[in-house]
Amino acid sequence: MEMPGDYPGLKPNEISTGTTIMACMYDGGVIMGADSRTSTGTYVANRVSDKITALHDYIYACRSGSAADTQAISDYVRYFLSSHSAEVGRLPTVKTAANLARRICYNNKDNLLAGMIIAGWDPVHGGSVYEIPLGGTIMKQQFAIGGSGSTYIYGHVDAAYKEGMTKEEAKIFVRKAIAHAMARDGSSGGVIRIVTIDKDGVEREYIPGNELPYGP
Repeated sequence: MEMPGDYPGLKPNEISTGTTIMACMYDGGVIMGADSRTSTGTYVANRVSDKITALHDYIYACRSGSAADTQAISDYVRYFLSSHSAEVGRLPTVKTAANLARRICYNNKDNLLAGMIIAGWDPVHGGSVYEIPLGGTIMKQQFAIGGSGSTYIYGHVDAAYKEGMTKEEAKIFVRKAIAHAMARDGSSGGVIRIVTIDKDGVEREYIPGNELPYGP
């Protein structure tokens, strides 16, 4: 988790979710994962927070940075997506959700500390993953990682990811990557939360801290 001293724009004692978040595509959908540690400075304010937030029925966001900022962005995007879905009479696309979040982040980049991953499934594009780092750019990717813990696992995910993974292979990939980041990053910890999204719906699960897959 990022500490207030790491970013001049983060006010003293503001709750920050410097974290480990990630999402990846598999054959048929996407899998999102995150740790659960939220801190205020060096104090762990919440060890079981939920950093994977629903934006619509099949679209979710992973949040890192300031908890207040990312929660506000998620609330705005959820409202706009609901209105958009009712207007067009169908499920919104993940691309639409990502661009809504990107516009808010970019237009307010001097006032927000927010890094987000938007992922999900829609009938038009299937499963897709979009990364929106600090500053508000947007990148569509096969997989995305973020938060302070991500710096420890770039080599691992580059080596371990492969296109067309099955759901179980993707789950193992996400669990192992986040577990290794949690082992190295003092700002990441708690449990691992996993969200699987495909045409059949959304499935949530978590891995307790005493069952983390640290092995090879």
